[in-house]
Amino acid sequence: MPSEGAVLGFDSAGNWCCAALLRDRQVLARRHEDMGRGQGERLMPLLEEVLAEAGLAWGDLAALGVGVGPGNFTGIRISVAAARGLALGLGIPAIGISRFEALALDGPALPVLVPALRGQAWIARPGGPGEPPELVDPAKISGPVIAETGAFPGLASQPPALPLAVAIARLASERRHQPQPRPAPLYLREADAAPHSERPPALLP
Repeated sequence: MPSEGAVLGFDSAGNWCCAALLRDRQVLARRHEDMGRGQGERLMPLLEEVLAEAGLAWGDLAALGVGVGPGNFTGIRISVAAARGLALGLGIPAIGISRFEALALDGPALPVLVPALRGQAWIARPGGPGEPPELVDPAKISGPVIAETGAFPGLASQPPALPLAVAIARLASERRHQPQPRPAPLYLREADAAPHSERPPALLP
């Protein structure tokens, strides 16, 4: 039967594609697939499989939740673009959820640690949205943190209380009746690329 309030949450900001379908906090279906590449080709079929597993169609959705990072530059753009396009086509809201928010949901009041480039990490400390994440050396972190399983071996870390896609869908469901900006990638630093060092050739008149 048609669903009232079904929310689909998904993320491809790392070496994975994941999705979860919720209604009234009940998980109807979810998937998590680890992959080094190919998220752009896999994301939409994965979402369709999650819907089919729950016996729902696109038209049964009331809202979308999408992970906006931090994470892989291309992976974030893939999922955010998909969420915007689906929201426009279905006429439903799409809500962007940061990885920090998702990992902290239902957990203790601990800092949240997310991997960054070159062995560094982003840390978001409890204290509200006014405190921006900080780039740190994880080897210098003392005290327990919330981090994904295996992300920081040897560090005193606690896994998140909920799977990533489930947390994204939960937060989107809670916020869908409030005015929300369009999902936008959460880039905490510039793309890891530099302009070409050679001067361009002169154009002939």
